[in-house]
Amino acid sequence: MTHSSKGTFDRAAVIGAGAWGTALAQVCARAGLSTTLWAREAEVVASVNEAHENRLFLPGVELDPAIAGTGDFADLAGSDLVLMVAPAQHLRATLSAFAPHAREGLPVLLCAKGVEQGSLKLMTEVLAETLPQAAPAVLSGPSFAGEVARGLPTAVTLACPDEALGRALAEAIALPAFRPYYAPDMVGAEVGGAIKNVLAIACGVVEGRGLGRSAHAALITRGFAEMTRLAVALGGKPETVAGLCGLGDLVLTCSSPQSRNMSVGLALGGGQTLEQALAGTLSVAEGVASAPAVRQLAAKVGVETPICEAVAAILAGEVAVDAAIEGLLSRPLKDEREDLE
Repeated sequence: MTHSSKGTFDRAAVIGAGAWGTALAQVCARAGLSTTLWAREAEVVASVNEAHENRLFLPGVELDPAIAGTGDFADLAGSDLVLMVAPAQHLRATLSAFAPHAREGLPVLLCAKGVEQGSLKLMTEVLAETLPQAAPAVLSGPSFAGEVARGLPTAVTLACPDEALGRALAEAIALPAFRPYYAPDMVGAEVGGAIKNVLAIACGVVEGRGLGRSAHAALITRGFAEMTRLAVALGGKPETVAGLCGLGDLVLTCSSPQSRNMSVGLALGGGQTLEQALAGTLSVAEGVASAPAVRQLAAKVGVETPICEAVAAILAGEVAVDAAIEGLLSRPLKDEREDLE
């Protein structure tokens, strides 16, 4: 392939072939990049290569025949950029396995949203520890995999501290219907993506309990305040969180039962146990794993996140749904803006 309009990027590797990874491989291929999709499951590799479909994680969506599936990290050795889409709790192990094949300065676009359990680290911190030679960037925003894979219009944030690289990456994967907006602040982008999954579970609970649209709107708004507080405490910028990767993603994930996190909340609000809520789903609801880590991280940096705390407590079985809701409703009244100053 020539270097034409896509600059210095010719070969893209997408690591993680769940629904979102598959959709991003579709984006890369449509953008004219030679695209290899790494999957853990042999049946996914076969399905992508033979049927041009990911029957396990994104059934019914026809994939660009140019996408090559592989289960071998060695096949990714010559890549110009990597989109890392392994789930947040598996990122460290996946990066470590890929590390021997990563060249110095390789741009790695982190596409999973979450906080690592145990270490309480953001994905960029995990990358810095496992692949220090990489050039980090974060891709986050309101995006459903099926819609992106089908070419429906989507806008996301592409955050990168190196502005020239960030803009070049955005240019490389941009399509008329897939628009990455550049931002310099990776922390804000990451916190937005991690917390919105936890808040989406809360919104599902409110919906499942039939508490109404007013409660739903209040929860999104107060949840957004929690997201902003935590991002700022960790060194992020409030304006990043007010963009696509924070507010935008929050609105989408908290308003659509097709969101995996919201559907878990709906089930919990409807009286199911967490085991029942997660039964039979192949896809990862990142918020379930991130909730306890977000709660611990907020406590560590001294930030109040009552909604995230309530979700973590519900998921851990420490408190019943109704008691958690009652606890939130009985919190002391305060000025709306005092916690954002």
